[in-house]
Amino acid sequence: MKYNHEAIFCIVNSGYSEAVMDAAKKLGARGGTVINARGTAGKEAETFFHITIQPEKEIVMILVPTDIKDAVLHALYQEVGLDSAGQGIAFSVPVDSVVGMSNAPAEEKKEEKK
Repeated sequence: MKYNHEAIFCIVNSGYSEAVMDAAKKLGARGGTVINARGTAGKEAETFFHITIQPEKEIVMILVPTDIKDAVLHALYQEVGLDSAGQGIAFSVPVDSVVGMSNAPAEEKKEEKK
């Protein structure tokens, strides 16, 4: 089955969702949804990954066309990955159908309404 969209989930330390969206928008993502969350990793995860786990997190969900997914994930790794202050992880899942989303940029939609 061929999918046209992917949902990217990026989990970062609280306060870094703007950096996630900035990186994604540079590559063509049009928007996302931020969910406040709390991490549950214990001391063993901190020891294994050699990082300090902050409990307050933000999950950024971004729906992107499949053809830009890899570029967006790479940009997220560069900007807010585990080696950055955002200490983010990102993954994607295929989306088999989408409703309520137009392929036209916002400027074109404004012109159509006039």
